[in-house]
Amino acid sequence: MTEEVIVAGSLGTSTSFGLRFGQAIFSSSSLLFMSFGVQFYSYTAFCFLVTVMGLVIPWSFTLALLDGYAILHNYPVRHPTVIFIILLGDGVLSIFTLAAASSTVSVVDVLLKADEHEEDGYYCPQRCCSRYQISAAMAFLSWILSTASSLFNLWLLPSL
Repeated sequence: MTEEVIVAGSLGTSTSFGLRFGQAIFSSSSLLFMSFGVQFYSYTAFCFLVTVMGLVIPWSFTLALLDGYAILHNYPVRHPTVIFIILLGDGVLSIFTLAAASSTVSVVDVLLKADEHEEDGYYCPQRCCSRYQISAAMAFLSWILSTASSLFNLWLLPSL
């Protein structure tokens, strides 16, 4: 009889459920904070963050549901093709999330620096820029969780 390898954080475990649920929460809050400011359409980096968070939310929520189902029915998902597809999706979305969060932070930094040197008007009012910074921070937290779950599944894949 073969012994089944259980890696904490891999698909179908309670740790994976927590990681996925955290991704969904942080991605949703990032999207929410970005959407409060109606000026985000003016900058491509902000639109990119909104688009990526719009992709991450259903991905994370769907995988959290899959994890919850696997936990409730004590049926861990151990099919190599499924794990590989999820690993690929996690990898791509985590790279996109990091890129979107980094570009958002850099644009906000440029806007705040421009405001320091501008006497007449503001490129980014302080209230909007602080919301954009919080949105980027939430995207970074989502990226950390996504990368962690991707690495756990990568660790599980060779044992299958």
